[in-house]
Amino acid sequence: MEVKTTCLHDKHVALGALMTPFAGFDMPIQYSNITDEHTAVRSKCGVFDVSHMGEVLITGHDAERYVNHIFTNDITNAPNGKVYYGMMCYENGGTVDDLLVYKMKENTFFLVINAANIDKDVEWMRHQTNGFDIELDHLSDFYGQLAIQGPDSESIMETVLNIPCSEMVFYTCKTIDNNEPHDTIVSRTGYTGEDGFEIYASHDFIRASWDKLIEAGVQPCGLGCRDTLRFEVGLPLYGDELSADISPIMAGLGFFVKLNKEEFIGKEALLKQKTEGIQQRVVGIELNDRAIPRHGYTVLKDGKAIGTVTTGYHCISVDKSVCMALIDAEYAKLDTELEIQIRKKTFPGKVVKKQFYNKSYKK
Repeated sequence: MEVKTTCLHDKHVALGALMTPFAGFDMPIQYSNITDEHTAVRSKCGVFDVSHMGEVLITGHDAERYVNHIFTNDITNAPNGKVYYGMMCYENGGTVDDLLVYKMKENTFFLVINAANIDKDVEWMRHQTNGFDIELDHLSDFYGQLAIQGPDSESIMETVLNIPCSEMVFYTCKTIDNNEPHDTIVSRTGYTGEDGFEIYASHDFIRASWDKLIEAGVQPCGLGCRDTLRFEVGLPLYGDELSADISPIMAGLGFFVKLNKEEFIGKEALLKQKTEGIQQRVVGIELNDRAIPRHGYTVLKDGKAIGTVTTGYHCISVDKSVCMALIDAEYAKLDTELEIQIRKKTFPGKVVKKQFYNKSYKK
């Protein structure tokens, strides 16, 4: 299968980035090293190329009703400029994808989906359009995306990119006039646990903005630290903490599943999980050792296998070996003592909250 490239690929190569295939794209994993890039985002600011993400525009008379039908969160009467996080689910409650929904204006919604799921998601969404007066435009080929993340991101957006954003609050968006065929969109969300912004724009605008940020000394960051950053604050990654076999309820994301909504795909199955309980749950685990639990390692209770690690690292910001794991729900209570099989040894640990590092968003 042909590996795709983003509109910034040549710039990553010129900067000496370590490149590797990810979600069908040749993407930068790191430029200097993951720890330095991670620390730059926590302490100052970093910029990520996330142009591999997918974008879908939903318009038309039934746009709100359609999005509510496929989305677990509730966008009823959403104000313009509001952003929502949630999931799309199968009828059995399994997760199609997690995504962001942007309410741009009346009857206009901008959906941001995961790169690895673009083709699957768009096909699934098209299959749900019967009975809805909408237009579904797949715009992933038009849009590039930058994520500017860290405590200095607001000042850098305003001084380096000349984009006013201090009035924006967390989980909002706006458009800026660029004389492009599609809106240039700025949002304040992020996937790092720090304050930050995203820019969705044409390839030319993204390339010019990247150059300005690098020239101003902003740290370019790869997908390596993007994973360590999101993991530390308990944010899920599709394919690890969410999947067709892991529902939002199992992942501990029930807050984003509005079961009081009239209807949405998967509601009955998720309501059943909420009321009758689930067999497995995603939890956080802290080890009493510096050994690193990796994806796929076995979680044990008194020598019995009870689950597997979904993501694990030695946490950069808090200097602890921690992981998220999908385990039998009966062992998911906080402070439950467990073990993790790492190669030929077992290491003791305990169940803790999945948020290993406190988030620093601007409310």
